Amino acid sequence: QDKLNILVEIFKVISDATRTKILLALREGELCVCDISHVLGLSLSAISHQLRILRSLRLVKYRNQGRMAFYSLADSQIIKLIEAGIRHIKKG
Repeated sequence: QDKLNILVEIFKVISDATRTKILLALREGELCVCDISHVLGLSLSAISHQLRILRSLRLVKYRNQGRMAFYSLADSQIIKLIEAGIRHIKKG
């Protein structure tokens, strides 16, 4: 039951377009918050908020370098899940 609840939470988190865009941007590699903000055209605070949510489910990880935080995917499996969804849509 606990694993099922976690799975449901993951689907809830990736059901948000901004969070999915962040994950897709990170599939290319590590990015700082400012780069993600620039790519998505959103404020730093909006991106930081979404990254906190992604971090809470361990979908992304980060490292600090000075005052900069660099984010990357914690596990590439989440991208495979998103790509499976995209393939499903294309078949429709």
